[in-house]
Amino acid sequence: MTGFARHWGDVDLPPALLLHCSLSHSGAWAGVARKLSGQLHLIAPDLVGHGQGPAHDPDRDYHDQTTEAALRWLPEGQTHLIGHSFGATVALRLALDHPHRVASLTLIEPVLFAAAGDSTGALAHRRGAADVASALATGGPRAATSVFLTNWGGGQPLDAMPVSQAKYMIDRIWIERASSPALDHDGAGLLPRLGAVACPVLLIEGALSPPVIADIHRAFVKEIPQAARVIIPEAGHMAPITHPGAVASAIAVHHSF
Repeated sequence: MTGFARHWGDVDLPPALLLHCSLSHSGAWAGVARKLSGQLHLIAPDLVGHGQGPAHDPDRDYHDQTTEAALRWLPEGQTHLIGHSFGATVALRLALDHPHRVASLTLIEPVLFAAAGDSTGALAHRRGAADVASALATGGPRAATSVFLTNWGGGQPLDAMPVSQAKYMIDRIWIERASSPALDHDGAGLLPRLGAVACPVLLIEGALSPPVIADIHRAFVKEIPQAARVIIPEAGHMAPITHPGAVASAIAVHHSF
């Protein structure tokens, strides 16, 4: 199998596939996975262009390629799907395309911005995206990454990060533009199919996250039959890293593994 994945928990436990956010890698799940490893066998692959994951083919749509690569790690039986940010949109797509292989779906701040329409949060997101594009044009990838992290990072400025971590993110800031067709314009056609999600769905968000996240979740709750929302106090967009215990507890309580 092409790529790399981290594993936690006994292989005889029910399987769970964890899909990380952009500019990250599978190791971002370590805190959450350790908390759930007594209940699940957790598989966290590096997504396309991240860590030891497959290289991106620039002639292909990024979301299409990432979903195809993630599918290779989806076990044949009933699997619990857990995704964060961009990874949550891939998890949603897998659940729609392969409903009989998904036992439950946990979406942690899925950044399917098209779901928010012209809400106040969506308009603020577009301004932020324009700021990133402007920074990229005038200051290059480092400047763009710094601006991007002000909204979507875990609270640590780029200049305060270890050099290797900062470089890792700067080298992958292109992913934000490559993701735009799917996230901003629903190029994968997920929104018209939300009502077909056949499994229980948990939507997790941080109380301090950008307002567009709450707008997306409200739209999802209206369309997805078995959707519920949980808000993690004092957390932002990077809750799986900053508040792994609270995230893991919400997942375990809601889905009752």
